[in-house]
Amino acid sequence: MIYIHIPFCKQKCSYCNFHFSTSLHFKDEMLAAMKKEIFLRKDELQNKKIQSLYFGGGTPSILSSDEINSLIDEVLRYFSFENDIEITLEANPDDLDKNFLKNLSQSFVNRLSIGTQSFFDEDLKLMNRAHSSSEAESSIKRAQDFGFENLSIDLIYGSPVSNFEIWKENLAKAIVLDVPHISSYALTVEHKTALENWILKGKVASPKEEEQNKEFYYLSDFLKEHGFDHYEISNFAKPGFYSKHNSAYWKYKEYLGIGPSAHSYNGFDIRSWNVANNQQYIKKIHSHLLPKEEEILSQKEQFNEMMMIGLRTTWGVDLISLKNKFSSEMIDKFTYEIASKIEEGILIIENDHLKIPEKHWFLADGIAADLFLV
Repeated sequence: MIYIHIPFCKQKCSYCNFHFSTSLHFKDEMLAAMKKEIFLRKDELQNKKIQSLYFGGGTPSILSSDEINSLIDEVLRYFSFENDIEITLEANPDDLDKNFLKNLSQSFVNRLSIGTQSFFDEDLKLMNRAHSSSEAESSIKRAQDFGFENLSIDLIYGSPVSNFEIWKENLAKAIVLDVPHISSYALTVEHKTALENWILKGKVASPKEEEQNKEFYYLSDFLKEHGFDHYEISNFAKPGFYSKHNSAYWKYKEYLGIGPSAHSYNGFDIRSWNVANNQQYIKKIHSHLLPKEEEILSQKEQFNEMMMIGLRTTWGVDLISLKNKFSSEMIDKFTYEIASKIEEGILIIENDHLKIPEKHWFLADGIAADLFLV
């Protein structure tokens, strides 16, 4: 699979620490560099037939449909698509006007991931989003009118300007809109963000973990009652609408990341990442150099990643693969560590897979960290 990072946004969300620029001054140079990177890395994927192409960011919908199509065409020069390929475009509601959606509906893009975040203006104002609550709703309806059935929306819970009743209304609105996939995250305070600064200055209250915990479990119960599968801690889908792209990450499959700050993984033991600086990225590519660093993952690092990622999913960690991949010494230590947690009921084994029962998913990262090899 291939991920393309579009490092541009109209404005900076208060909670975001991803790599992007609010200036489009070097957009053309950036797109040319990304096309060249695709060429330079055309031999890196073992399987030239890809199942998923994902435009993330930043805000990919800041591009025109012609610019998106030109990047897809460049991918097709060196790779071929599976018949059932999933091509996802992350989009902000304010970008999804009729002209954009009409043109996009005639492209290869067949899935939209819409950054809704909330259907309430007070939430959106705190997050410094560019869209309003009415645009959040109307953009989804417009996308459906133009034939986009495979839709995902993002929703953020645990905002200090929200409450449990508002969260319930957000979820009820998503059900009414008949969206088949929802990614939902607790509002987190990242370092060097506007939100962190506001909290430190006392302008905004800190998110409350107890409230986020309550809203998370309501989210899970409510969506399951309405036909969704809770297949990863933050992801819910109607049958047939699981994200192929994200599922591949969680199953340790190979992927290629294009663009500044994009990450790649060879499916075994090598991870790489591009420089998180637009000008340095363009300059390196212009000089026919790959702007990336890479690391070889140790056995312990590979083991720890499998714990962290696998235990966040409904599939869990494949114990047979684990035993085939790692030394008997590592497996013996692991077997000893999980015994007490199985006895406590915070871990279970089903069909040779180690899992965290869903009622403990809010604590999954801590449970996984307890199993890390150091």
